[in-house]
Amino acid sequence: MSVTIQTVLGPISPADTGRVMMHEHPLSLTPGPWMSGAEHDADQVDVAVRALAPLRERGFGTVVDLSPYGVVGRDDHGANVALLQEISQRSGLHIVSGTSVYLEAYSPRWALDASIDELTDRLVRDLDRGIGETGVRAGILGEQATGLDVITPHEEKCLRAAARAQVATGVTLMTHTTHATMALEQIAILNSEGADLSRVVVGHMDIHPDPAAVLAVLDAGASIAIDTIGKQHWDFFLAPPDPHPVEGEYAKRAYFRSDTSRADLLVKIAGRGQIDQVVVAQDLTGPEVYLNPTTHGQQGYTYLDATFLPLAVERGLAPEHVQTLLVETPARLLAVEASA
Repeated sequence: MSVTIQTVLGPISPADTGRVMMHEHPLSLTPGPWMSGAEHDADQVDVAVRALAPLRERGFGTVVDLSPYGVVGRDDHGANVALLQEISQRSGLHIVSGTSVYLEAYSPRWALDASIDELTDRLVRDLDRGIGETGVRAGILGEQATGLDVITPHEEKCLRAAARAQVATGVTLMTHTTHATMALEQIAILNSEGADLSRVVVGHMDIHPDPAAVLAVLDAGASIAIDTIGKQHWDFFLAPPDPHPVEGEYAKRAYFRSDTSRADLLVKIAGRGQIDQVVVAQDLTGPEVYLNPTTHGQQGYTYLDATFLPLAVERGLAPEHVQTLLVETPARLLAVEASA
């Protein structure tokens, strides 16, 4: 048996990843389809290649695209995952594609109608043979989503299917928590399905205001993602916009989470000897850039390495832990045994 990482252009050695961005959406960088009448595939690729280019200069070699079916850069049946191959070729970066189903409000009709066995079979097929008709194999499960303070029956079905696909294939499973809620509930469901918690990453835990809740996830045996770095301001979007809104003023929910608090969380985790249970990323998307003009807006993908990690080191993170966060842990989580 050999150990490899599955990218959109084929398997690579874990030694060849370089630094890794563990949760991004390269096909969701354009502000919206209106800029080209919804015929914007070329624009998506061009924007992604330009945005990713500075990563090569900073030692990054791999980007993980955790786009679920039907939202944030993936169409309902996954056909546009083929565009990731062009982005990889033109940018010179390895790209690992995820496969997953998002929140119930955003899920495609086929996913809502599918049984747990049908969903499991589809996710396994995406990993073993390729997504849809593209032949592009996923290399990770995720970001598998649950809602704000709730896991709907559909979301539980999808989470269980992802767990079964992980058991069948051995790949890592990354989740989406909505504002870091339902993390331990996710773990309980995954554990009941026999998932390998050492290869589970619970997403968006950097949003939780209570470090004790984050540490509880680590102590349960899973890893966490501090993966909204630079996204200090954002709006709540728990469902697609109402197509028939009422005229006049409306309320809007928003949230603030400082990167200083994220840096301090990293330092606390490192102090407990659990830094190897953490991955980092920016989860950068075009529609959200306007809310964070001085981080994502001005610095793009360089913000994590150029600004945030130096801030964390300044606040007490050991410099050698940067290598753990960006190279060692991602390579371990992305690697799977494959037939020689």
